[in-house]
Amino acid sequence: MTVQAIPHDLVQGWIAYTSNRGGTFDIWLYRPQDGLNFQLTQGLGAEFSVPYWSPDSRRIAFIGIGNVVHLLDIVTLAVARIDQIEPYTLLDWSPDSRLLAYVKNGRIVIYDTFSHGSYAITEPGASDVQWFPSGTELLFAAPDSNGITQLFRIRTDGTDRRQITKNADGPLHDVRLSPDGTFVLYTFPGVSISIISTVDLATGTTYTLDGGPLAKNYFPAWSPDSRSIAYSATAYKEPNYYSLIQVDSRNGQNQRTLAASDCFATPVGWSPDGSKIAYLSGCAGVESASQLWIADIREPMPESVISGGRITALQWSPLVRKVPENIYTSFVYRVSFPYPANWRRVSEERYEGPGGFFQVSAISAGDRIADICSSEAFHPLLPYGSSPRIIMITIQNQEACFIFPSSDQPPEMNKQAALIVRYPRPIQIGETFYNYFILWADVNHIRQIGRRLSFL
Repeated sequence: MTVQAIPHDLVQGWIAYTSNRGGTFDIWLYRPQDGLNFQLTQGLGAEFSVPYWSPDSRRIAFIGIGNVVHLLDIVTLAVARIDQIEPYTLLDWSPDSRLLAYVKNGRIVIYDTFSHGSYAITEPGASDVQWFPSGTELLFAAPDSNGITQLFRIRTDGTDRRQITKNADGPLHDVRLSPDGTFVLYTFPGVSISIISTVDLATGTTYTLDGGPLAKNYFPAWSPDSRSIAYSATAYKEPNYYSLIQVDSRNGQNQRTLAASDCFATPVGWSPDGSKIAYLSGCAGVESASQLWIADIREPMPESVISGGRITALQWSPLVRKVPENIYTSFVYRVSFPYPANWRRVSEERYEGPGGFFQVSAISAGDRIADICSSEAFHPLLPYGSSPRIIMITIQNQEACFIFPSSDQPPEMNKQAALIVRYPRPIQIGETFYNYFILWADVNHIRQIGRRLSFL
């Protein structure tokens, strides 16, 4: 079966969710703007799979079938399997979308998704490890010397471990650092009674949210601006339990109820701009939801947007910050395109910078672009690995192809991918005429550079 790649420029504003509507539990994508719904994986998910977006909205990490951690590139649809861990373990991306942090067997694991190397910090009993926005520190929960769960912060090299809380109330669950790194929320003491508290990291002040009528508050989630918290509050009306979708300020002084779900509890997710909240419903007396709903916090008129199958988890893609750009223009190769402003010129044809590079050239070859793409992708030296992916597209109304590397690409290639485009008309360089332009760039930038390519 042929699976169509998701255009990267369409990623912002997708909801990733876990469902068996295709027959097995897999990761799906839904775009609220136009209702486009897309099955992203094939037989890789599990009922407990939770999709975790990278900050650049480029990849999704999830624990899938066999308890294996999968990394899914939603542009190339390439999947890497990196480890086997306990279901429901929190996976957290570093701010630069390169490293993944999680806990396994009493160790905090830091996995480099580019080099596929990893290292570990021994921390018995640790859970809910997360990155501070600086990218140099981690937050996690772990028992203190008395066996009581506390919050800690530690540098990514394992030094400067510091205790944040002085908790005396027992276990802490669902620990979540605010996007700006200034507050932490958690639930306590357990499942039957679950209360949400927040901690101001600058002052150590703790706030407790009022929550719902039964003190059963689940799935707390920070708003993108770090000022509000959404959660599911269980309620009861004879003869059924249901849940209220509630929002409160981080200091617990502005509680609002936006909607109700007929499920005992439901995960919630904020839209990238913080104006809407997605949640699940359609339990109808059973444990699993069958519907995905969206409520606008400005005008709470909830709308059912997906129905069918079982749905167990959701997460809205994050807001992608725009990176300052410069424009590369070459009158030799007759092209122009944007590139990150912090990249520097190495030669007339090559620029490099933090996290990436590009290089340009031209090809003089036959008329069939499929042959040209295949020849480049499967070069005898295997610069793109043993099984690169070729995606045929159109750019500037010209035939083109992207070449994405496979997971066994040689490390020295620095995640190189390629774009080949037929020139509108052949160009002359020296004595030779060239009918194809080729752009090499790291896999994280090839699509965003290539799709904005213009011919001079």
